[in-house]
Amino acid sequence: MSPGNSDNFNNGMSNASIWKVVISGALALICICIVQGYWLKNAFDLGENAFQEKVHICLRNVAESISELHQVQLPAYNVVNQVSQDYYIVNIRDAIDANNLEYFLQEEFAAVSLPVDFEYGIYDCDTDKMVYGNYVGADDAFLRNNDLPTYDEFTYYFGVRFPNRKGYILKNQWLPLLFTAILFLAVIFFSYATYVILRQKKLSDLQKDFINNMTHEFKTPITSIKISSEVMLDNEKVQEDGRLLQYAEIIHQQASRLNRQVERVLQIASLSREKAVLSKEPLELHELLLDITEQMKSRFEQENVHVELELNAHSSQVLADRLHLSNVIYGLLDNAIKYSKSNPSISIVTSSHPDGIELSIADKGIGIDKIHLKRLGQKFFRVPSGNIHNVRGFGLGLHYIRQIVRKHQWNMQIQSELGKGTEVTIKM
Repeated sequence: MSPGNSDNFNNGMSNASIWKVVISGALALICICIVQGYWLKNAFDLGENAFQEKVHICLRNVAESISELHQVQLPAYNVVNQVSQDYYIVNIRDAIDANNLEYFLQEEFAAVSLPVDFEYGIYDCDTDKMVYGNYVGADDAFLRNNDLPTYDEFTYYFGVRFPNRKGYILKNQWLPLLFTAILFLAVIFFSYATYVILRQKKLSDLQKDFINNMTHEFKTPITSIKISSEVMLDNEKVQEDGRLLQYAEIIHQQASRLNRQVERVLQIASLSREKAVLSKEPLELHELLLDITEQMKSRFEQENVHVELELNAHSSQVLADRLHLSNVIYGLLDNAIKYSKSNPSISIVTSSHPDGIELSIADKGIGIDKIHLKRLGQKFFRVPSGNIHNVRGFGLGLHYIRQIVRKHQWNMQIQSELGKGTEVTIKM
């Protein structure tokens, strides 16, 4: 999350709103997890029941096949007995041939599509042990030493165990497990996103508190310095001494400049907290532009700035806050002057468009590289200039302009080419 995105996010959401979103999302995920857990449990229960039913059917059919082969009658009840989850006993009233038993078991399991490993043993009443056994894989068969438990109730029986029963059931529940894994990833992502959001909000609040405290602490000494410099400028002795007068003017100018920067920081902090209320009123944009250029005339002459006005809009009336709109125009003209090498040339153009008025302020300055255009307007961002520090600022001017344009619900576009200049267009 970039700094600009976090500022916009925090501007649009209060602490209460963020916590509402986090709590609502957490409750929704908890409910989904409960439903998913219930569904997963039911899926496993259904898989378990389906496995048991298939095994009972297969073992019953095996018992019937052996009874038909030996011409003996099966017991009336307790033919197939489930001793444990993975161990079954089948009661037969005659001796059992191991070859026939293994053949019947494999045939029956294949008939019901039950490709699962199993091991079996045949009870010997003389030794009271499961004397013969074999481990049969789903795809092949091989011998294994067996130690299957005996069953005291019957005389002739065989036992079958399914050592990989759980693995087989899990394998057949891949879809519920896949959805559970996706849900688990969603929970991790939500937790991480919540952590990032709350961390960004905390950092943003700390930043705003720091800015507010810092600017308010600066206001008093700056005001004192400014008043003192004004007193010095009005003093006759200082006015008689050219050197002292120059120093007093420098102190006054720099104090005024620092005061404007502090005021701008305070305005931006107010905008960030959504506390600034625009006092919109019908304004004549052309008259405002003429007033501002007239007020800046002395600076234009001092820095040899050429300004070209093309006021082409048929109707220049806009609904705007006079103070903030004036600050926007001042800021754009100030940037155009600061970011020009020498003899700045600025064009101010207005034109009509179907939805209102379009104001364009263009310069022929140093321009901006395309890789930096997307970050323009982010708080404290300044275009890197290497070791050149002749252009001073905090990276707040364009951020303030963007905030004012956004609050007026206008659109602003910046076009720039390195070495050729920059054009800022505001559609009002």
